[in-house]
Amino acid sequence: MAKKEKELGKLRIISLGGLNEVGKNITVIEYGNDIIIVDCGLGFPDEEMLGIDLVIPDITYLEKNQDRIRGLLLTHGHEDHIGAIPYILRTINPPIYGTKLTLGILRNKLAEHRLPAQPKLNVVSAGDVVKLGALSAEFIRVNHSIADACCLAIRTPLGTLVHTGDFKLDISPIDGEMMDLTRLGEIGREGVLLLMCESTNAERHGFTPSERKVGESLEYIFTRNADKRLVIATFSSNVHRVQQIIDASANHGRKVAITGRSMLNVVGAAVELGYMKVPSGVLIDIADIRRYKPEELTIITTGSQGEPMSALYRMAWGEHDKVTLGRQDLVVLSSSAIPGNEKLVGRVINELSKNGVSVLHDSVVEVHVSGHACQEELKLMQALTKPKYFMPIHGEFRHLAANRELALYMGIEDRNIFISDIGRVLEIDQHGARFNGTVPSGKVLVDGYGVGDVGNIVLRDRRHLSQDGLIVIVATVDIEEGMILSGPDIISRGFVYVRESEELMEQARKLALDALTDCMDTGVIDRMEIKSKVKDDLSKFLYTKTKRKPMILPVIMNV
Repeated sequence: MAKKEKELGKLRIISLGGLNEVGKNITVIEYGNDIIIVDCGLGFPDEEMLGIDLVIPDITYLEKNQDRIRGLLLTHGHEDHIGAIPYILRTINPPIYGTKLTLGILRNKLAEHRLPAQPKLNVVSAGDVVKLGALSAEFIRVNHSIADACCLAIRTPLGTLVHTGDFKLDISPIDGEMMDLTRLGEIGREGVLLLMCESTNAERHGFTPSERKVGESLEYIFTRNADKRLVIATFSSNVHRVQQIIDASANHGRKVAITGRSMLNVVGAAVELGYMKVPSGVLIDIADIRRYKPEELTIITTGSQGEPMSALYRMAWGEHDKVTLGRQDLVVLSSSAIPGNEKLVGRVINELSKNGVSVLHDSVVEVHVSGHACQEELKLMQALTKPKYFMPIHGEFRHLAANRELALYMGIEDRNIFISDIGRVLEIDQHGARFNGTVPSGKVLVDGYGVGDVGNIVLRDRRHLSQDGLIVIVATVDIEEGMILSGPDIISRGFVYVRESEELMEQARKLALDALTDCMDTGVIDRMEIKSKVKDDLSKFLYTKTKRKPMILPVIMNV
């Protein structure tokens, strides 16, 4: 027995994202010399991250151990699960495994990036098993708000892990393929060491409604608004939703135009791969909509989250080059606001309403259902898999805690439930499971083409600038002669309106002049010391006068 224990190593599970946050999902599973990654998504910036476009996981640990990475496994094609892949492929290039639609969407994303090496994309289907060193992974069909979603059964020398990805139980799915409960039950009977279960809807009672519920609402909307042009905004990745909109449009004799880059990309990939069927003659180019009466048209668009520069946002502010909205239009927001996006969505609804556009959203009529499991489905997943250990994943702490309560209700012992955090290592061996140390982790900020070049100091400066503005003091001196040759001149941006504050600016200029003169008279020759003197004196003066602390930037040129 002692010999056997020595032969078996330790299993390490590390989340580099997706815990205590929404999005940026990535999990690392490590045994011996083998590492596999599950998903690699992006997150969106909060209001504190001024000017930031995207947030991706810190993969320092993976970069240091890239020779041990056997594969990157993708559960489905949503941005919060695949969106960071183009960025991590700049430094690591593991083989990538995913279903046909997932990789189809990923290929379109990768085509927009210059990568140092050709990505290794491997198409798998539900039921396939991939060998990855001492580990293997089986892809198992689940329902979600995107087609071709899978959960994973990962077999290790210590036992089987089940990673649910994002899932729901839809017994009447649009594509006719229900979640493979039978296979999950079989794996549960074989024995599951650890269940890593999504937590997004863990606070919600009951079951998540079927996607077909939205189809019924769409039929009602099309029938009641036969005299209006319908503009329907939804997530581009929700292929089943888009399919239902197209079907309803065809049934009511409408043409369909699509706008928004991501919508065009995903629909193009879904049609090409056979995940969507568009009746002949229904789809038209957005440039041709002027040829049809409003009641003959449906426009499917991005922008359901109120994202600035999305197609719907541009329509709302009259900046879309092809679509002008007015009283003849009904805008349908077929989505719910992601936490943090409520204000953005509200702004778009307000702007549309100001322009006389009618708006329907989820609180008015049931035009959206979640793609995530509610409490009864989460309990069903636990009942099928019967795990020894349980780790809630994907969600803020309150979601993880609610999922923990469900596990306790289902009879899993408290000491066998692990709420982790990003970078924290859950270690499992023959003697049990425990947290043991951390690895480097965190958020890498993407700003334009820059990845990781904006950190806390830059964000702090941006916040400072946004709150109190900037004062620049420019002067030319001859330090050796102890003379001020020109200036100081003062430039103000975002602090006060100079023309209305001439007296304050003149006082500030004189104070800067006094500080420079003092330095010249006392023989100060260090330019940093001169800058510091000017900055300190001016900062105290301006705070006394205005109770503000602008960023003060002295520019001292020595001739």
